[in-house]
Amino acid sequence: MELRHLRYFQVLGQTLNFTKAAERLHIAQPPLSRQIQQLEEELGVLLLERGRPLRLTEAGRFFYEHSSVLLEQLAKVCDNTRRIGHGEKTWLGIGFAPSTLYGLLPELIRRLRSHETLALELGLSEMTTLQQVEALKAGRIDIGFGRIRIDDPAIVQKVQTEDRLVAALPAGHPLIGQPVSLAQLADEPFVLYPGNPRPSYADHVIALFNTHGLNIRVVQWTNELQTAIGLVGAGIGITLVPASVQLLHRDDIGFSPLLEANATSPIIISRRVGDVSAGLSHCLRMIDELRAEHPDA
Repeated sequence: MELRHLRYFQVLGQTLNFTKAAERLHIAQPPLSRQIQQLEEELGVLLLERGRPLRLTEAGRFFYEHSSVLLEQLAKVCDNTRRIGHGEKTWLGIGFAPSTLYGLLPELIRRLRSHETLALELGLSEMTTLQQVEALKAGRIDIGFGRIRIDDPAIVQKVQTEDRLVAALPAGHPLIGQPVSLAQLADEPFVLYPGNPRPSYADHVIALFNTHGLNIRVVQWTNELQTAIGLVGAGIGITLVPASVQLLHRDDIGFSPLLEANATSPIIISRRVGDVSAGLSHCLRMIDELRAEHPDA
């Protein structure tokens, strides 16, 4: 399937007339008919009821609506690409681990989007720290917000803050609301995330217990923070999350602070070595401003 198939079908869906569609597309009618037939053959369904008047089939209506969205998105991408290429706009790719969205990152994104002096087009991608490092080296993103230290000569990492960890427990658990030790939690079944790729935040949690000579029993692996929280609420087990996650305010889970002073998880900013691009420099300055405004965040 090629882009022209979508464009030809869009015009035909608007006019519902091969002659008018061909005129609008500046092509002859027979080539248009062949292109639409090729599209139907590739999809394996009829998109048109070829009668008088011409009608879209149910599959045709579905394809018309969704291909319209794709073409609109493509037009927007092309427009932004031209603006970036002409220096009218700056693109900034941001990768983030889901749990970092409970800190200052949402406010940073709001400010970057609304700043008047530098027109930024933001590309936001949810990914683990390991995925962020690979995306940085490939040029797909410009800055990452994660929780794992990665030793890579092409990447600069800086710990922005240390989040205290808390235990997330199912509603009704006797330990909810009281300070608990890692030893008290070690006998509980654990839900850990993410399962892949590794190393990950899960390895950080396991290492924290190992540092105190403790092992945990993992009964369920998940790939997402929200999935882990949901399984805790279902009573599958418990997990450790950054304290900022308490902003969720769910009825089916509760939280308990940890007694150990080293029970923390860092928010780590990752970027390419030597990157001095305007978008990244602007982003780093705005991070410093936010940290100055919210020193305890």
